[in-house]
Amino acid sequence: MSKPEFAALLIAWQREHGRHSLPWQRTRDPYRVWLSEIMLQQTQVATVLGYYERFLRAFPDVQALAAATQDEVLALWSGLGYYSRARNLHRCAQAVVAEHGGHFPRGSAQLAELPGIGRSTAAAIAAFCFGERVAILDGNVKRVLTRVLGFGGDLAEAAQERRLWAHAGELLPHEGIEAYTQGLMDLGATLCLARAPQCLICPVHGICAARREGRPERYPVKTRKLQRKARENVWLWLRWRDRHWLVQRPAQGVWAGLWSLPEFDDTAALGRASAGWPGQGEALASFTHVLTHLDWTLHPRRWTFPADAPAAHIERITSAWPAGRWFTRDEALGAGLPAPLRKLLLSAA
Repeated sequence: MSKPEFAALLIAWQREHGRHSLPWQRTRDPYRVWLSEIMLQQTQVATVLGYYERFLRAFPDVQALAAATQDEVLALWSGLGYYSRARNLHRCAQAVVAEHGGHFPRGSAQLAELPGIGRSTAAAIAAFCFGERVAILDGNVKRVLTRVLGFGGDLAEAAQERRLWAHAGELLPHEGIEAYTQGLMDLGATLCLARAPQCLICPVHGICAARREGRPERYPVKTRKLQRKARENVWLWLRWRDRHWLVQRPAQGVWAGLWSLPEFDDTAALGRASAGWPGQGEALASFTHVLTHLDWTLHPRRWTFPADAPAAHIERITSAWPAGRWFTRDEALGAGLPAPLRKLLLSAA
């Protein structure tokens, strides 16, 4: 394969057929490009668009984001998933303000030192905003390059990933880095798909090793599979005087830092804890929430305390969850919530 030919074909295709109307493409502001790159990690463009616009309305620049509370950031991120991205986004904004005077570093190496910015994201920001000639290697780009090159190395091995990084650097054009970088992203997102790649209309099909082999779906090779786990809990939804008891989850683990409902291992554990409580409980429809590596089956139980129940009695019950507090429905919906809890609250009469 001619390396200059690959870059030339990709740049020409991107300029004529690539994506040009996405809001983060109309700027060289590193704050906006960085925000889009973080949101687009493992999330479809169609989903990101609304979140991106709402985020910018609330936090129009890095100083505004740095000054926000984590709760405010998580509330706007609620439903987008992979919440560690939001926490790192907040930490990164604070680092840019505190350590760089509110200005993002102009080089990919310095950008990669910031919280939550990996090598590929740093390269994308540096290429799009500052014209740095540097390679990216996100999931879509790995798929494109391994197919074009016929790269059969197992990307579960660090040495093979380093080899692919080296190839990515060798393919870089000397001019047009922005169109080249965007072209790699666009090709992986629109034509060089994981399943049913559209090889016949691909701009580089004539020099693609995987197309010649007739087996593009075998690339990229990654043998180590993440083991999915299953988990089951009872979710306790406490209500009293039109308020809802929510508990802030720990700083580590699933839904870290979000406001959620108290959990029990099973209905027997809930039964022991709720013995003697005023009011009544009701079982709601169970569901399974699918996370990256976890299928979490939740059994919601809603318990409504009588409005005239003594406050001291209610306080003794809720003291079991010192990280909790009462929210009105609107307050809760304005907080950082897991998507299934938001859905539950919206469904409440």
